[in-house]
Amino acid sequence: MAMGEVKISEMRDLTRIERIGAHSHIRGLGLDNNLEPRLSSEGMVGQTSARKAAGVIVRMVQQGKIAGRAVLLAGQPGTGKTAIAMGMAKSLGIETPFAMLAGSELYSLDMSKTEALMQAFRKAIGVRIKEEAEVIEGEVVEVQFDRPTVSGAASKTGKLTLKTTDMETVYDLGAKMIEALGKEKVQSGDVIAIDKASGKITKLGRSFSRSRDYDAMGPQTKFVQCPEGELQKRKEIVHCVTLHEIDVINSRTQGFLALFTGDTGEIRAEVREQIDTKVAEWREEGKAEIVPGVLFIDEVHMLDIECFSFLNRALENDMAPILVVATNRGITTIRGTNYRSPHGIPIDFLDRLLIISTQPYKEEEIRKILDIRCQEEDVEMSEDARVLLTKIGVNTSLRYAIHLITSAALACQKRKGKIVEVEDITRVYNLFYDVKRSTQYLMEYQSQYMFNEMSAGEAEEDETTAMVS
Repeated sequence: MAMGEVKISEMRDLTRIERIGAHSHIRGLGLDNNLEPRLSSEGMVGQTSARKAAGVIVRMVQQGKIAGRAVLLAGQPGTGKTAIAMGMAKSLGIETPFAMLAGSELYSLDMSKTEALMQAFRKAIGVRIKEEAEVIEGEVVEVQFDRPTVSGAASKTGKLTLKTTDMETVYDLGAKMIEALGKEKVQSGDVIAIDKASGKITKLGRSFSRSRDYDAMGPQTKFVQCPEGELQKRKEIVHCVTLHEIDVINSRTQGFLALFTGDTGEIRAEVREQIDTKVAEWREEGKAEIVPGVLFIDEVHMLDIECFSFLNRALENDMAPILVVATNRGITTIRGTNYRSPHGIPIDFLDRLLIISTQPYKEEEIRKILDIRCQEEDVEMSEDARVLLTKIGVNTSLRYAIHLITSAALACQKRKGKIVEVEDITRVYNLFYDVKRSTQYLMEYQSQYMFNEMSAGEAEEDETTAMVS
């Protein structure tokens, strides 16, 4: 029995290799069908009005009614702005493109700021391309390969028998098809689809008639019905790509490789114009449809006046995504000018934004978030330790309290404990300073630091500012 327990724990350690991110616990916006926010759901806690507003935006995106609009998430640091944006992305589903960008990223790329923004815009616009293909679809009755008696004398030949509920046919196979069938490990009882144009073989699953054939079945086996009608049929295939991917592939001979390396460089305007014209043609013919996604720009106050002018123009385009921007600044200078404006955003651009405000978390909400993070990071904590950590979160910041979870778990591990106790929290609290205590320390010992030019009055004012933030 002891041996079995050891094996289970080893397996558990192996499966938990994935990295735990700051927002890895978020799986949606936590709203019901009427867009009413639940108090705690899908990893989201509190911020009910902001989540409801974000839910309305998501619903409008899904109905295709809001392309070319912009939303601003404004609030103090640590009030869940990025979490709401992530929740919006998860709620939209896999097919809706979601591109994420930090305002400061634009200044570190080897291309112009407007080009980087244009590429981000194109990443957030999807194209759903429909095409019809000739497909042979049926259940495999028998696969037979005839290998030549003398090696090298002739290529392999074989026969494949396929059936539907209405008919059965035997196909002669060449060497390439035999290789493809061997690669997919096709055997009798499998339901397969063969693309006539490319010869690509897709395994759809096992036939229900073979559901009692235990030898040929693993736990992941998918059972499907035997296809009806004729073996050969026309099928509509849908491909989903982003406009940026089409741009890159058409911009250079080795374009598709640039998608993997990330070395896309600047894309010429003529290439984009040709692609837009082609996509417009496909839309008229009914071959393609545009899927406007979401572009999320964090730290939007880091953009300068040129970027804001570009965004103003880009949002008027026919194929613009929904732009979601976030900032934690108050009234501050617009980068690249001497003008002060709310959130560091020019008034003409602010006028286009639907503003969603986030509020500081209450004590019980901080407690719930810390509980979720303990679960996500696989840390067991006693009730007293959770109460203390919540108090620390209220007095300092939620982010600081979240950082202490893993540190306290390590301190607990060092003393060979199994559950994080108050002493572990106290130990790491004394080891790592929060902003308030760090500021206090600087005030006390400011004369011993280099380049200290702060007067006593300014020091008091700065301390007050740090307390507020």
